[in-house]
Amino acid sequence: QVQLVESGGGLVQPGGSLRLSCAASRITFSDYNMAWYRQAPGKQRDMVATVFRDYDTIYADSVKGRFTISRDNAKNTVYLQMNSLKPDDTAIYYCNARAIGNYWGQGTQVTVSS
Repeated sequence: QVQLVESGGGLVQPGGSLRLSCAASRITFSDYNMAWYRQAPGKQRDMVATVFRDYDTIYADSVKGRFTISRDNAKNTVYLQMNSLKPDDTAIYYCNARAIGNYWGQGTQVTVSS
């Protein structure tokens, strides 16, 4: 079965950085648009960033200029580099693969706090 495994979450101080990774298996990775979503307690799950099959990218307004999404098709992995983190970035971050199928990872917690 398809697996998306996130890693790289943790506790960081405001202004700090984290890099999330999502390793995919059992999909033809290059055929999929890959995205990061996040969900804070009591809120809906929102798209943070997407990297399309052609490497084009889109970002939520709240993270533009601070976050960078990238993909490595040779490693079946998508990344999210998060800089200048704010307490409002605190959430569970989920990896998503979408094409013929729609798949989700289990999520990784990111906490921004002093």
